[in-house]
Amino acid sequence: MSEKNGPPEEYGTLYVVGIGPGLPHAMTQRATDVIESADCVIASNLYQEFLRADGTLPAADDEDAAEAEEPAADGGAAASRPDEWTDGTVLSRPDGTEQELVRSSMGQQVELTREAFDRVRAGQDVAHVSGGDPNVYGKSDLVFLMADEEAATDVPIEIVPGVTAALGGAANLGAPLSNDFCTISLSDKWRGWEEIEEKLRAAAISGFVIVLYNCWRDHERAIDVIREERSDDVPVAIFNDAGRGEAGRNLEDETHTITTLGETDAHSEKVGGMGTSILVGTAESHEWENDYGDFLVTPRGGREVEDF
Repeated sequence: MSEKNGPPEEYGTLYVVGIGPGLPHAMTQRATDVIESADCVIASNLYQEFLRADGTLPAADDEDAAEAEEPAADGGAAASRPDEWTDGTVLSRPDGTEQELVRSSMGQQVELTREAFDRVRAGQDVAHVSGGDPNVYGKSDLVFLMADEEAATDVPIEIVPGVTAALGGAANLGAPLSNDFCTISLSDKWRGWEEIEEKLRAAAISGFVIVLYNCWRDHERAIDVIREERSDDVPVAIFNDAGRGEAGRNLEDETHTITTLGETDAHSEKVGGMGTSILVGTAESHEWENDYGDFLVTPRGGREVEDF
């Protein structure tokens, strides 16, 4: 592969930053460093709240908020922004430099990505925050699709990985993903149920541990498909807001429930919304307990201790 020239010196970089479950303690050091040093951070209200919890983002005061609502009258930074830029809150870092915070929402992703390209070309480093990992049903693909749509191949892009819900939930459960596993989204926004069902059936037949995302959509229907190919006594875990602890949003806290495939529908009230995932084990998966709690284990290839 031939080497390409680097970006213009006056450009910044667009970072798509995975922050894991949202709590700062679960972020990678790279994610923390990028967010703390970025000229502009694009994040939802929920993630802004999480990132302020330990000072990854500085706190905003009333004066900062008021300045964000009014264009700068002295020809300063706010007045020099292109008209299409979204006004944000200007925060003061401990070192005296400033950082702009732009609120992200589901209906503005295209506009905000376009804005991020403009900011990078104007010399800003932009941290576009994604929950979990940007490559697992996150913002990564949109950024690259938009770069094609907007002829923005000149914009430097870096993806900063984070802990996705499957991994966060698995850590709480013990060792359910120690063998082959896959993730399947139940969202039918961009594909029909027939395609989702085909993937569910193939994963069930192939013996993967399956982690379902977007479970507020048709989770009972999905479980019915898997039951056609997998025994009712295989263990299943329903987990909410994996890694968020007491900051869980779905059922007032981070929770997980271990049941069986045949009994999953009886626990439908535990499916709390976007933060819920369902893990379906295999014939080798089993519950395990010690003096402190119940866990779920999927051994890797039936190995015994002496095999290590």
